[in-house]
Amino acid sequence: MRLLLSRKISRKEFGRILPADDLAVLQRTARVVLATPIAGSGLPKGTRLLKAYGTSRSGPKRVIYLLAVAENDLFLLFYRDKNDPLGANATMKNPAFRTQLHRYLDLLQQDIQANAVDPIPLA
Repeated sequence: MRLLLSRKISRKEFGRILPADDLAVLQRTARVVLATPIAGSGLPKGTRLLKAYGTSRSGPKRVIYLLAVAENDLFLLFYRDKNDPLGANATMKNPAFRTQLHRYLDLLQQDIQANAVDPIPLA
């Protein structure tokens, strides 16, 4: 399994640099068996949304991944504080989440086409 990070999404979620503390949270939460599936429509074919729970020095986090099932690749979509409007209610019933999800899926697709996706080491 690979954990992949879109450069555009990375800038939106972390800024210019991925902090080491947040990298550690991503490495700990990038496990499909520990994640909770999120029902979703309008996702790319052969993918699933997964929600993981992590803790950083700044508090609890909600991490949303897109799993490409056949390739067994995880793409980071959201890395949010538990109390963030998207982190608190990461479901398709939340209009803010749904809108942001489709924006981020577009950004991810653009970065995949531009080969602007970087692997994150899992160990």
